[in-house]
Amino acid sequence: MNESERLMAARRSGMVRDLRHKGIVDERVLEAIGSVERHRFVGEESRNAAYEDAAWPIGYGQTISQPYTVAYMTTLLLERCPPPAKVLEIGTGSGYQAAVLDAIGYRVYSVERIPELYERAVRLFRALGIPVMCRLGDGSLGWEDEAPFEGIVVTAAAPECPQHLLGQLSPNGCMVIPVGGQDMQQMTVYRRSGDRFEKELFHHFAFVPLIGREGWN
Repeated sequence: MNESERLMAARRSGMVRDLRHKGIVDERVLEAIGSVERHRFVGEESRNAAYEDAAWPIGYGQTISQPYTVAYMTTLLLERCPPPAKVLEIGTGSGYQAAVLDAIGYRVYSVERIPELYERAVRLFRALGIPVMCRLGDGSLGWEDEAPFEGIVVTAAAPECPQHLLGQLSPNGCMVIPVGGQDMQQMTVYRRSGDRFEKELFHHFAFVPLIGREGWN
């Protein structure tokens, strides 16, 4: 390990300590967060700040979510849907959330609507040996050919819960999604029980909008 790698590893350990201090206590989530090199998923201009608990722009009006948000959503999923479940991520973006899900042990499928981000993420996954299956398309419609999924994680804000995504959950499957207006949303978990869906509400966050047929137009 060279000096730059040691520095990044130290910053990553500091980020994990910070997340623990902020209330992320699931050791599986902390271990996964600590194993994924977040600095590889941000632009060169953000690399030195990659392990701060902040969101950074990745181009095309999109961001990489702050580590706390990634850890929080991952915890909600993990408490209801243990690996090696088949999980669909909506909004590949930088690829960081998918990489964390993979590190926990999920079989990850991810949909991205922006071609440049899709291509960048695919290249990065290949370079890092991360076996995420990716698709370019409207994330609000999910990935019907690969459904059902035991878990779905939506990393963009929906005005309402997309019905296509609910329909792609397996029996007892769950979806973690921020729902609300474009400025602020409430983290919501939907759990499938036959043809019914139970809903749980959690903290408020601010995400970029989910663009698509069942999102924001």
